[in-house]
Amino acid sequence: MMAPKLRIAAPTSARRQGLILPLCLSSLLLILLLFFSFRLTPRSPDPAPLVRSASCNYSEGQWVRDTRQIRPRYDQRCKEIFKGWNCIANGKSNGQDLLRWRWQPFACDLPLTDPISFLERYRDTNIGFVGDSLNRNMYIALVCMLRRASSEVRKWRPAGADRGITFVRYNLTLAYHRTILLARFGSWSATSDGGALESLGYKQGYRIDVDVPDQKWAKAPNFHHILIFNTGHWWWAPSKFDPVQSPMLFFQNGIPVIPPLSPPQGLDLTLKHMLLYLENWVGPEKIFFFRTQSPRHFEGGDWNTGGSCRREQPLSANQVGELFSVERNGTNVESRLVNHHLSEVLQESRFHILDVTSMSEFRADAHPSTTGGKKHEDCMHWCLPGLPDTWNDLFIATLNTLQTK
Repeated sequence: MMAPKLRIAAPTSARRQGLILPLCLSSLLLILLLFFSFRLTPRSPDPAPLVRSASCNYSEGQWVRDTRQIRPRYDQRCKEIFKGWNCIANGKSNGQDLLRWRWQPFACDLPLTDPISFLERYRDTNIGFVGDSLNRNMYIALVCMLRRASSEVRKWRPAGADRGITFVRYNLTLAYHRTILLARFGSWSATSDGGALESLGYKQGYRIDVDVPDQKWAKAPNFHHILIFNTGHWWWAPSKFDPVQSPMLFFQNGIPVIPPLSPPQGLDLTLKHMLLYLENWVGPEKIFFFRTQSPRHFEGGDWNTGGSCRREQPLSANQVGELFSVERNGTNVESRLVNHHLSEVLQESRFHILDVTSMSEFRADAHPSTTGGKKHEDCMHWCLPGLPDTWNDLFIATLNTLQTK
């Protein structure tokens, strides 16, 4: 009985041993095939890291809430901040929270400005901001950031500026030239002698000389190496330029333009003449930027009809579309209308466009609102520190790119 058991066991063991060698050889062959296949087959490239290049569109992106510890670039103690824009000092409920929002372009990173690197790189440079109070918003943000890094300064008013400051150690000067239309303007009244405008029934208004720059910035191109321009809000401001009581009356070569132009037509003609002035006046070594329109966020009415901006979070893309729709012609449509005129006139010029509109339309939460110190809510200017710091990041990143070409 034992023999059969032994005879059965012996061949089974041998069979197993016989199978091991082919199996090992097969496994080795498979490994070798996979190895050489891997070596001979081209690898798919690794995902490209985000890069900062001239081709990057910094203006297309989204706001990302940063949960890390935030070290502000400057704080509410910066004396340059206009009182109504100092939202943290004024107790705005989300004033500190504004610092946690970071703009993230879709195709790259927007670098945060390093103030020491900026001061070193642009030593012996004059930079001018020319425009309305929104450019002052931007100017003050940059001054505060740099003052935290270099406190030895001299305040003065170069080339007709409203205000200016030189960082003595670096001989870098920043200045703000206040002008709301870029062109020269002043009150106009009908005379007893009569004239083209009087014959059309005009009795008073504002004379805008479309071919004469406002004297507050006329000398700025000679002094500054870099200029950042803006205009727009006041061209759609019936509270000042009432179409009946105090209309805009445009003059060219010292005589009224007949038939009279609408404000949008006057804006186009003014921009064209200002471009000609700059082209004829300065050399190619100058760098010119034009900042696109800063959006307002009035909801429930305009500034003088109870409009407010009390949101504490950025808008969604759908909310932006509703609030700024040109088709609906809402309260805040001004920014997109102005940008249309800017793009038409500036597209073939030497200006570099700083598109702050897209990123700013989301930020209904970043205005002074009820803490602005006015009788009405301020839904036009921006809290400092706040959104204009990102505008300056955009400006400096673009400027650095131009300087490396």
